[in-house]
Amino acid sequence: MAIITLTTDLGLVDNYVASVKGAILKEIPETTIVDITHEVPSFDLQKSAFVLRNCYQDFPEGTIHIVGVNSESDVNTPHIAILANGHYFIGADNGVFSLIFDNPPEKIVELTISQDTDRITFPTKDVFVKAACHIARGGTLEVIGSAKEALEVRTMFRAVSENNVIRGIATYIDHYGNVITNISVSLFKDFGNNRPFKILFRSAEYEIDVISPAYSSVIDGERVALFSSTGYIEIAINKANASKLFGINQGDIIRIEFYD
Repeated sequence: MAIITLTTDLGLVDNYVASVKGAILKEIPETTIVDITHEVPSFDLQKSAFVLRNCYQDFPEGTIHIVGVNSESDVNTPHIAILANGHYFIGADNGVFSLIFDNPPEKIVELTISQDTDRITFPTKDVFVKAACHIARGGTLEVIGSAKEALEVRTMFRAVSENNVIRGIATYIDHYGNVITNISVSLFKDFGNNRPFKILFRSAEYEIDVISPAYSSVIDGERVALFSSTGYIEIAINKANASKLFGINQGDIIRIEFYD
């Protein structure tokens, strides 16, 4: 039985998500459809990539992932299908996939399948579903597209380390208000080398000098830093909204200063 996941910015108020699901079920009624999220802010490639990057490998190999975020195509942004790490991905080559994978995919094709209608404003339903159902039936990528050498690359600010300081940013804020940074656990451990440190944010108004194993390691309402399940350092408040209370927004600077 095929599994098709949906990651979109379509929201849950309108008919769009239901139309996508209906189109899939009309083609293959026994399909298992999994909603990853439909609450990505409109056209936000970074957030959609973050969510999918951190969950797709929890699905069985062969799962098909539709990414319907900023999905219209043009001369410079074709629709593509990808095979990467045993999973299939379908969406627009707008840079989102370069934020999901650490290494180049095994296979990329530019979709050449024709639409059933002359409407071009809803490619998630009219193009991506058609491609996904082809793959779900056991079809190959070569039948629905022509080979493409590389993905469109969208760069994201990377944490940098120098002069006893790691400088990163808040890359994602979840619905609890927890702040996930782009400072990886491996960078923190390798560069820090077990030295004392301070995590600084909001122009050093606040700081944290210990990594805790869990939110509950501190009392309710207290600040806490953790090694997130994403592999990056997370800043939170136990049972409260760190983003709101500390005034941290996506893209804000986070610094870690080490000393002897």
